[in-house]
Amino acid sequence: MTTTEVKRPLHFRWHLIGIVAAGGVFGALARHGLGLVIPAPGAWPLPTLIINLSGALALGLLLEGLSRRGPDAGTRRVLRLALGTGFLGAFTTYSTLALDAVHLLMAGAVPGAAGYLAASLFGGAAAATAGIWLGAWQHRRVTGGQL
Repeated sequence: MTTTEVKRPLHFRWHLIGIVAAGGVFGALARHGLGLVIPAPGAWPLPTLIINLSGALALGLLLEGLSRRGPDAGTRRVLRLALGTGFLGAFTTYSTLALDAVHLLMAGAVPGAAGYLAASLFGGAAAATAGIWLGAWQHRRVTGGQL
């Protein structure tokens, strides 16, 4: 690695941008596929909710697991960028969450919109926390309780 590459921020390194983009392609395809398979009862945006909650759980698990294995370098950095920023960044979708809430509000389903937003926001925080807890638990299980 040259001195220029060492000083260049990550977001200016083309190979890392490519890794994020490749992960994003697969994350968007996975989101689209699941969105077609998961039913939306009464036009309530259950697919988006499930996708966002599972993505928050996975992101918490991934980042906690990687952070406990060492510094953000080498393979850990590539995994974080490909799976975290790329795949899970494209898999989860704040824009669709916002659009779904607006559609519910425009249809006059104010309680449904409020419930959806609450489930998304509080559920997302709980799912990410659960993912972090699972990552820590897995690390303790594998290492015999050592940090």
